[in-house]
Amino acid sequence: MASLKEIRTRISSVTSTRQITSAMKMVSAAKLRKAQDKIIQMRPFASKLEQMLYDISDNLKLIENNEYIQQREIKRVALVVISSNKGLCGAFNANIIKRTIQQIEEKYSVLNKDQLVDIINIGKKGNEFFKNKNYNVTEVHDSIFDNLTYEEVVPIIKELTKKYLNGYYDTIELVYNRFRNAAIQEIMADQLLPLKPLKKDENTRDNNSFYYIYEPSEKEIIIQLIPKVIRINFYRALLDSFASEHGARMTAMHKATDNATEMIKDLTLQYNKARQASITKEILEIVGGAEALKG
Repeated sequence: MASLKEIRTRISSVTSTRQITSAMKMVSAAKLRKAQDKIIQMRPFASKLEQMLYDISDNLKLIENNEYIQQREIKRVALVVISSNKGLCGAFNANIIKRTIQQIEEKYSVLNKDQLVDIINIGKKGNEFFKNKNYNVTEVHDSIFDNLTYEEVVPIIKELTKKYLNGYYDTIELVYNRFRNAAIQEIMADQLLPLKPLKKDENTRDNNSFYYIYEPSEKEIIIQLIPKVIRINFYRALLDSFASEHGARMTAMHKATDNATEMIKDLTLQYNKARQASITKEILEIVGGAEALKG
């Protein structure tokens, strides 16, 4: 059995740890609230923008040869892996890394052998792993979460889109955590480019009693709208991941705080038992000494 001093030291250490995890939980909860508000406000806008694109492109001949949508043979791939800059957020980063590796092995194993799968890391944790494992890491953006705004994000997606349009990349995919709530994050592997083929809703025009008149033309609006949809989808993925990170960290710190509390209870019980045993031993020694003096 550990000595009383050792148990007291452990109790003090665990108590200090509990104070830290409790403070981190409160900080993450505050940051989560702001990040959650952003993604909740963004989702309706992003969905409406996509719906506008679908509605306007009712005449599929306007977009069937569009360079953002046209499928082509995949010769080089870009995987944008969105992780976090810090740890202590449970399996948040591990799940992203695992999903990325799965994506490479299942879809692009042949290309990966020829170093034709480029990994673009957004976040330090993903970058640390893939660089150490000798994957083909071509870009790192680990400061984007310091000031996550649309203006900061646009240059990154503009450069990626430019490489796609120039034919350097044949497809670009995002791997990230989609925020559902503080305790649940859904791992996503979405194709960013080319855009998934737009499907005509046969009932759209039949159910409407009026038609829109577009100014400028439908074709011009589509040309301007598609890049905006791509940028918003990219920004939405980053907001999702940012909110998911703080939700995962808050949950992890909550569990750590609860575990520390349980450990303190167990150590306190162990301490009391050891103290009781020590006192009992001392009493027995005193009684034994007294009986020896009597003899």
